[in-house]
Amino acid sequence: MGRRTGWWRGRTVLAGAAALFSVAAPVGHVTTATAADAPPPYRFAVDAERIEGATKTVDAEPLTPGTHYRSTIRDNGKQYYALRLDEVSSASSASSASSAYVSATAVPKPGTKVVYSDGIKVSLQDPDGHSCFSGDAGIARFGPTESPRPLTAWASRRAGPGAYTCKGAGTYSVLVERTSGPGSSLDDWELELQYVSEPALEKAASTAAPQVWDSASPQALEGPALAREGGTGFSGARSLEQGVWKDGIQAGQTLFYRVPVDWGQQMDATAELGPASGDGYLGNVLVMSLHNPVRALVDDADTGYDGSRKQTALEPLPPVAYENRFAADDQVGGMRFAGWYYLVVHLSAEMSDKFGDGPFELTLRVRVGGTAGEAPAYSGAAVPRDVFEVTAKDKDAAASGSAATGGDGGDGGSSSENAAMKAVAVGGIGMGCVLVLGLAMWAVVARRRAGADAPDGALPGPGGGASRTYGRSRVR
Repeated sequence: MGRRTGWWRGRTVLAGAAALFSVAAPVGHVTTATAADAPPPYRFAVDAERIEGATKTVDAEPLTPGTHYRSTIRDNGKQYYALRLDEVSSASSASSASSAYVSATAVPKPGTKVVYSDGIKVSLQDPDGHSCFSGDAGIARFGPTESPRPLTAWASRRAGPGAYTCKGAGTYSVLVERTSGPGSSLDDWELELQYVSEPALEKAASTAAPQVWDSASPQALEGPALAREGGTGFSGARSLEQGVWKDGIQAGQTLFYRVPVDWGQQMDATAELGPASGDGYLGNVLVMSLHNPVRALVDDADTGYDGSRKQTALEPLPPVAYENRFAADDQVGGMRFAGWYYLVVHLSAEMSDKFGDGPFELTLRVRVGGTAGEAPAYSGAAVPRDVFEVTAKDKDAAASGSAATGGDGGDGGSSSENAAMKAVAVGGIGMGCVLVLGLAMWAVVARRRAGADAPDGALPGPGGGASRTYGRSRVR
């Protein structure tokens, strides 16, 4: 009877452990399902360093080229960061100075109320407080879509021939400003900052942008659509090559893709939203933007939606050329170097009001034309390295569809997949801990029962149990 009682108590402990795990498992399942219902948030670079913006230039923390940073900006806030730049030499000789590009991606929380004029501005100032010219390129607004999404603005110090401002060496200031209109939310926005350094040319080059290039709209790319799941940040963007690609996008979601475009090549892209059940019309619901290797905006396009298939396309863009930077047109100027170009697609949160949450069918048609040419003769290396090149590794990534490195998870998987894996991992660890605890309790119970059932004169073994001889006799 005593042996049966000890066995039953051990079995009860294990049953209790299993019950605990059965209660915990559905919680993870519910959490995963809930995460899958909502659009995943922006995924910041995993190696991003936390940095605080200063209210005065003298207190600004320096940025290092090739490094990602994460910060926060408040409603109508202004904050400074610092850059240490070298001197631009005269136009008559090769410049030894580097060009500097700083971008800031503002990320409102999902559900944040934004209005047309809400946005972010980035500017660069020399040590004397004079602004380096950037025109409208340094401003990004939500515009008529009025849907919260990642917004990216940028500023630069252009070195080399033709540069007429910000030539001196010293500590420059990066000013990031947030503008808020009436009726918008006052919540803080997260920021992702990136600083890229471009070396000067070995020899002085032409300061005139190319005047002749094929500006005709290409025919729509046809063919079977292959599945490629977009990432949710620059650092986790899904790689694409020329072709037709299909994905699914939820209301309020922003997806990131990247395409390698070499020197002398032209890029074209269209985004198509499939049909859906519902009633009504929404304007500017699908927004597609193209950003160059330093995340500067090149072009954007949008379309309204009434439940039928709709498409939007980028304007014809010139072949990638170093001299494009001297063009007055921002679209031409943005195609100034080779590397990864980012397609960012956003679907307005308003879609859920008339057509549901989705996901909705998204088709991307990407064309990369022209033969790759030689790179300009730089006098040094860019930081980060290879940012202005298309390498064999880049081409392989575009062909295989691998995601950019540096994003949370880095594999470009969906939030539901990542959440599921985390749930499995946590569940497995939890199950292991519960079983170990159960076995330990079972051992304690068994030893106590063994001590109680031992005949007179039997000596307890190590740990308080019966002797090994007695234990073996009981097993028999």
